[in-house]
Amino acid sequence: MSRKKLVFGAAAIVLLGSAAALYKAMKQSGPVFIDPADQTLVMQGKAIYANNCASCHGAELQGQPNWRQRLANGRLPAPPHDKTGHTWHHPDAMLIDMVKNSLVPGRTAPRGYETDMPAYRDILTDEEIIAVLAYIKSSWPPKVLEAQKEVTVRTQG
Repeated sequence: MSRKKLVFGAAAIVLLGSAAALYKAMKQSGPVFIDPADQTLVMQGKAIYANNCASCHGAELQGQPNWRQRLANGRLPAPPHDKTGHTWHHPDAMLIDMVKNSLVPGRTAPRGYETDMPAYRDILTDEEIIAVLAYIKSSWPPKVLEAQKEVTVRTQG
């Protein structure tokens, strides 16, 4: 095989690999907006939440007491997921990432941040994570839900 063909072949492989990586990065990893109107999804999410999330975030989504004050270990308690917390300030893609991968410093948390939040990527499927988020969002009043939808749509565009 000539050197020229080898160089062009290698360049083609790199180009195809780069195109595939770019496509994967650009492709959305979930729905644009998780709509809590699907009551079947919400009920599924409620059961999954009860089994996996309620022990820290509360059976009524209320979070741990004094959730804004650091514990002795320097970490923050689990926040509420109802309208009093900050969950609704984040777009759906980030919420999915947080549940799936925990809080990742520099991506979904400030650099150096430590958390007690476990990663659920090996415990829950993407569909189950979406169901949990639908359940959480079903508790939000219309104004809060609309504000979170705007954040989600704005970050997708």
